Amino acid sequence: MIILETKALKKIYGSGSNLVRAVDGIDLSVEEGEFLTVVGSSGSGKTTLLHMMGGLDRPTEGKVFIDHKDIYAMNNNNLTIFRRRKVGFVFQAYNLIPVLNVWENICLPMELDAKAVDKDYVGDLMETLNIYNKRKALPNQLSGGQQQRVAIARALATRPSIILADEPTGNLDSKSSLEVVNLLKQSVKKYHQTLVMITHDESLAQMADRIVRIEDGKIIRQGGAACRPISK
Repeated sequence: MIILETKALKKIYGSGSNLVRAVDGIDLSVEEGEFLTVVGSSGSGKTTLLHMMGGLDRPTEGKVFIDHKDIYAMNNNNLTIFRRRKVGFVFQAYNLIPVLNVWENICLPMELDAKAVDKDYVGDLMETLNIYNKRKALPNQLSGGQQQRVAIARALATRPSIILADEPTGNLDSKSSLEVVNLLKQSVKKYHQTLVMITHDESLAQMADRIVRIEDGKIIRQGGAACRPISK
């Protein structure tokens, strides 16, 4: 079943000779439970696409559907609530609150949504990501890999249907990168979620069920490990 879909999606900046088509008519469907990676050179439109897929940046043209709902037909307030409940974000910058400990950082989205914290679920999540023993530590007491695991736990804690990860290993060494992606993949499988991840690392991209390659705001190839050319 399709859980995330874009139709004729465009993001255009500027005009005339300064016009930039950051995303240029992308049609993309993501199946429930799928692990999809998006790859492409710097400036290809990867992050812009991800932000529009997650409701962070309204498109110039086109539509985005999550659970068959046209998210940009919503007003800003309803979109914010929907996004908070349906989509979890993991960014290259961990964005942890320095004065909150690990447990508090992970539970923050639920508190912002006035939802009760499921302590058993959060504890299980932290055990899966191997950070439960760090639950009382502040972010500056953690390694980069541990901070990224906290960011992943925070993204998963509200039980969103979709996880969108933008270069989640960009600040990590190769060993930590592989470990983090393995844990992310393991977590979304365990909790029956869908993962879309941007990465510049081809070896990490190969861990996905499907790879989409974009250049100049367009999909140029997609498929499995071989990333076959798209049909003309």
